[in-house]
Amino acid sequence: MKTKIQYVAGKICICFMAWVGSAGVLTAQPFIHPGILHSKEDLARMKTAVALQQQPVYSGYLVFIKDSASQYTYKMQGPLKTVGRNPGVSAAYDNDANAAHQNAVMWCITGDHRYAQKAIEIVNAWAATLTAVTGRDAILMAGLGPFKMINAAELLRYTGAGWKAADIRKAEWHFKEVIYPVLKDYAPFANGNWDAAALKTCMAIGVFCNDRPVFEDALRYYTHGWGNGSIGNYIINTSGQIQESGRDQPHSQLGIGMLAECCAIAWNQGLDLYGYDNNRLLKGFEYVAGYNLGKDDLPFSEWLDRTGKYHHYRMSDKGRGQLRPLYEQVYAHYVGTKKLPAPGVAAVVEKIRPEGPGRPGADHPGYGTLYYAAAGEPADAKPAPPAGLFAQGFNKEVQLSWIAPGTGSGDITYMVKRSGLPAGPFKTIAENIRITRFSDKTVVPGHRYYYTVAAVGKKGRSSDAFIQPAVAGLPRGWLQEDIGPVAPGNTCFDGTRFNIEAFGAGPGKTGDGFHYTFFPVKGNAMLECRIDPQPGSQFSMIGLMLRKDLTEGAPFVSLFLYPGKTEHIEEPDWHTRFEARAKQGGGITTLAKGAGLTAPAVTFGRLTGSYWLRVQKHGNRIAAFVSYDGAQWREAGSSPADPGDSRFLGIAVASGMTNSTNVRIRQVRVNGQPLNVQQ
Repeated sequence: MKTKIQYVAGKICICFMAWVGSAGVLTAQPFIHPGILHSKEDLARMKTAVALQQQPVYSGYLVFIKDSASQYTYKMQGPLKTVGRNPGVSAAYDNDANAAHQNAVMWCITGDHRYAQKAIEIVNAWAATLTAVTGRDAILMAGLGPFKMINAAELLRYTGAGWKAADIRKAEWHFKEVIYPVLKDYAPFANGNWDAAALKTCMAIGVFCNDRPVFEDALRYYTHGWGNGSIGNYIINTSGQIQESGRDQPHSQLGIGMLAECCAIAWNQGLDLYGYDNNRLLKGFEYVAGYNLGKDDLPFSEWLDRTGKYHHYRMSDKGRGQLRPLYEQVYAHYVGTKKLPAPGVAAVVEKIRPEGPGRPGADHPGYGTLYYAAAGEPADAKPAPPAGLFAQGFNKEVQLSWIAPGTGSGDITYMVKRSGLPAGPFKTIAENIRITRFSDKTVVPGHRYYYTVAAVGKKGRSSDAFIQPAVAGLPRGWLQEDIGPVAPGNTCFDGTRFNIEAFGAGPGKTGDGFHYTFFPVKGNAMLECRIDPQPGSQFSMIGLMLRKDLTEGAPFVSLFLYPGKTEHIEEPDWHTRFEARAKQGGGITTLAKGAGLTAPAVTFGRLTGSYWLRVQKHGNRIAAFVSYDGAQWREAGSSPADPGDSRFLGIAVASGMTNSTNVRIRQVRVNGQPLNVQQ
């Protein structure tokens, strides 16, 4: 079925902030261990089922033990100092990661210490040797194999395997300092399976390294991220259509399978990410399962993705019917634990059970029949604290949402607390909330607040959620406006960073289309900022602008970061332009054009690093400066006059496509001073 194009538009300004509060706050929510893909209860269930040869788990075990990666005699293929993908070498790492994970599972099931020793050998060797993950597809390289390696490490650390404390610390350092930097900004420039790979491994790193900010940031991206891999952008509608359904079926399964792995991690930490947005994940699985089982009457909507690069007009039959081993997990949860109907998923499970390895490479954990079949209902307990608390500030309210706990029975209600200081004291501002969202309308514009949420069930009250700050509206004196005939954008501020959603084609020959976040100026003025990595669109135009007024076609002087066109849509030529329009409705003059940006700001045509811009007005002279580090600046151009006696100075952002873009701007300084918000 063909429908009109549906665009993912946004009124949601993505306000993420990796908040680090007091030590007391950070230690208030300990992680559950082991707690990535396999919980203590999972391991006990597998061990019992294998010992008693209970079906279907035992059939999964028989397949599992035939894999060469499940043997303690496995011969390690690494380690290497550098691994990469497109170009690079990845097979040795992926194969060793499979073996580390599967030997760790074998240790937990059999108690044979030789399996533990093999897994320890592999994890230690790579943690001590690997120093870099490279290549155009480095995010996939860092998001797939390392996920298995971290799962192995989690099992070894928390099952009495005899792993030395010094080696555990080295592994923690390795995952945080070598793997995490590749993944921390996710992959909003790519198809959604890239985001999903980054998400699951960031969550795993958060758990293993007991790093709550890393874990919480990944949860917020899963629910509210600006890339194709957040749950609402990957499963694009309530029919369950996948962002990659028009690309091919293997990638659609890859992406949705990894989002399910995120849910498994969250579940083992007491969170019901599976149930988020009315079980949206299940809708996607039913859609993918149905089509790959031969169902031809599924609705399909023409779709332009979040990057603006991938436009699909019809369902792709490429790889149709090539079912991957990732359905048993969601069947066990939705049907076994939650007692929900999932006929498509059930049919796939019946068709491919027992599930085998998660290859190619290290794409999936695989072996779901062993890992997940016969999972029972969670024990009745006090609810876990909510997580993934998301706060979005407007002038007259702060909107909150969060992920519900997966533990606790009966009616769960929530209480919201707020403080003007990160260390408190916190005051309860709402109770008996029965949904996972709340709007605080008792705020003062320009003030920063700190929020937390607790769940209340019949077994008691949870501890408080990880604190999330928000600012009501923009800093004092700042305003925002859509310039030209564009869809409405939005800017929010989290106390540290502007988060801007914008549409439009940017400054034009006779008119403009962008979102402008600005303040009035009189006389001399200076504005500088840092552009964060990974905007939502690779067509984004991001800059600083002096402007006479807010009408379309007004005179201006600007310094923009532009994505110049190249032969390859995936690799734009990012460069700066210093431009001006001298009169109302006049043409635009390029006063200076910078050379293409290089590393660390740009790699493989992607804004993978930060870049700094500065515009300074002194008398009638306007000068522009750029920097790779915010310390060493280079003049990028100057103008001897101020067209139209500019009255406003601010940040201008355009998406360069029909969809919106999301851009994050931090380290904003006005006349050399950082922005000030009131507590």
